[in-house]
Amino acid sequence: MTSYDFDMLVERRGTGSAKWEFFDADVLPMWVADMDFPSPTVIVDAIRERAAHGFFGYDFAYAELREVLVAAMQQRYNWHVQPEEFVFIPSLVTGINAVCRAVAEPGAGVITQTPVYPPFLSAPPHHAMRTITVPLPLVSEERSISYDIDFAAFEAGIDPSTRLFLLCHPHNPTGVAYSRKQLERYAEICARHDVVICSDEIHCDLMLNGQQHTPIASLSPDIAARTITLMAPSKTYNLPGLKSGFAIVQNPDLRRRLEQACEGIVPHINIFGMLAAKLAYSQCDDWHQALIAYLIANRDAMVGYIEREMPQIRTTVPEATYLAWFDCRETGIEGNPYTFFLEHARVALGDGATFGPGGEGFVRLNFACPRSMLMEALERMKNALRQA
Repeated sequence: MTSYDFDMLVERRGTGSAKWEFFDADVLPMWVADMDFPSPTVIVDAIRERAAHGFFGYDFAYAELREVLVAAMQQRYNWHVQPEEFVFIPSLVTGINAVCRAVAEPGAGVITQTPVYPPFLSAPPHHAMRTITVPLPLVSEERSISYDIDFAAFEAGIDPSTRLFLLCHPHNPTGVAYSRKQLERYAEICARHDVVICSDEIHCDLMLNGQQHTPIASLSPDIAARTITLMAPSKTYNLPGLKSGFAIVQNPDLRRRLEQACEGIVPHINIFGMLAAKLAYSQCDDWHQALIAYLIANRDAMVGYIEREMPQIRTTVPEATYLAWFDCRETGIEGNPYTFFLEHARVALGDGATFGPGGEGFVRLNFACPRSMLMEALERMKNALRQA
């Protein structure tokens, strides 16, 4: 396998990077889910060659991309999908909003479990729908934490107006990778209440413990018939600015409703995003394997450092994603820990309060960066706590 230098530090300020330019220049940004690793060289070289052509008109390469994605779904998840079952979208946030419009009506309930990626909470109100939140139970394991599922509470949260379940799988921010048994239980409850499942699986190729990701729609034809699966290469291959995502909808009626919800509003993916997606799913396996190994080492270094140097913080040990979730409620910090670490450590983290009920007192850290940057951020946080 080719060697890749994930330790390389690259200056990103001055390039229009939202991650690096949103905060002051002395702040280390560990917040948004944007990796500090260059994208695979094969993608960079192909985009450079395509740009040199000098023409950027309307693209007609969807058929080729569909075939690549069909092969990738079969190879990666043993999931047989037809080319026509893909609906292309520029981002999964766009997709979540389009699914709300396609599946539910104003006044309907959309259920999700918190803490959760903030657009899950904001999308339903954008379309005059109600967000129903059900807490994920926190489980303490000595100095680490994880999250379970209270299926009874989940089912109790479904009321007669509920039309849609927004599932985050693997889960952001908790890093939980759901088992087949858990997914089957979700599907059984949703079937009993005639609720459509929208499964955001954007982190599905960032499994850190060697287990296999299982798309919920791959469990059975009946589950597939009530599921819209959202995926994209953006998190795994660091391509969010290229705006290339897709929905997999195997129910023709549900697919037609999603396409109608997008019509005239949601733009097509662009020519560079299309090219990048095709190469990511067909020519970047070695890079992907090296990335996973580096992320596991980063996760373990982070967890070990917190246990030794900041035992008052409890952290998840993510099974998937490159996002850690820190419980700061025993640190003695007054007020919001996000604000504390930004002001006193000059480290920008994800504000747990934005992840809904159960997020207060928590922060999210993105550890997809060179290890020296990760350790500097943790060192700054430790020093801030000692001086508090």
